[in-house]
Amino acid sequence: MGLTAKIRTRDGWAVSHAVVTVTDMTGTQVLRAEADAEGAVRDTTELAPGAYTVIVTAVGYAPAASSAIVTASGRAEVGTVTLARQGGTELPPPGPWTIDPVHSSVAAVAQHLGISSVHGRFTEFGGTIEIAPDDVAKSRVEAVIRAASVDTGNGMRDTHLRSADFLDVERHPEITYRSTGVTQAGPDRWTVHGELFLHGVVRPVDLDLAYLGTGADPWGGTRAAFRATAELHREDFAMNYNQVLQAGIAAIGTTLKVELDIQAVQGDSLPQA
Repeated sequence: MGLTAKIRTRDGWAVSHAVVTVTDMTGTQVLRAEADAEGAVRDTTELAPGAYTVIVTAVGYAPAASSAIVTASGRAEVGTVTLARQGGTELPPPGPWTIDPVHSSVAAVAQHLGISSVHGRFTEFGGTIEIAPDDVAKSRVEAVIRAASVDTGNGMRDTHLRSADFLDVERHPEITYRSTGVTQAGPDRWTVHGELFLHGVVRPVDLDLAYLGTGADPWGGTRAAFRATAELHREDFAMNYNQVLQAGIAAIGTTLKVELDIQAVQGDSLPQA
């Protein structure tokens, strides 16, 4: 006898400590139970045969209601109840996530000679993501990039980028980003508001973020994937060096497009290799 149910997100993850309320056809509450850490509800309260309404609620999720029939056995098997994030958008399960630099990339594209692009990346970085359980807008992101790890595939160019003309890595060895807020921009799309500390200058920078999904990895962990883009202007960060060619075309464009492909592991640390 009793009630059994599983509470899950749209991508199949458990919603821990969701609350299940059962009312009879007069609207009177006859049962209230809480899901465990695995999103499972197992309550042994005896219910009289008949029709009931089952309402599932959890902080940060839209409530879900369904009908249930209790048989002569006194058992109600609700099955799996799927909850959607408030606003109809999904994010990974709440809590800390750690960026995995081995399976992530921090890249940038600059215009060269007005006709082509130079692609570069940073090879040493790390960071954390905190998904807020009650209000997604309170989620946080922090990242640190080692400026000297810039790599464009050309040693001479990389040496110049590390110099005082550009990143000045001796005086400013780290590039840091700290979020100040998150707003919804569409289904599975978010705008991350934050501050970028680069070349000794702090400026507000927004990231256009897409959440790509969550899944298990071969090492027993849970991973979430994101893609984010931003546009920076070198002069905003006091990097004004340029070489103007005879035709009046700048050798290096003043706009930098940043492209981030991020995998994060659930938890406050990376798994040991």
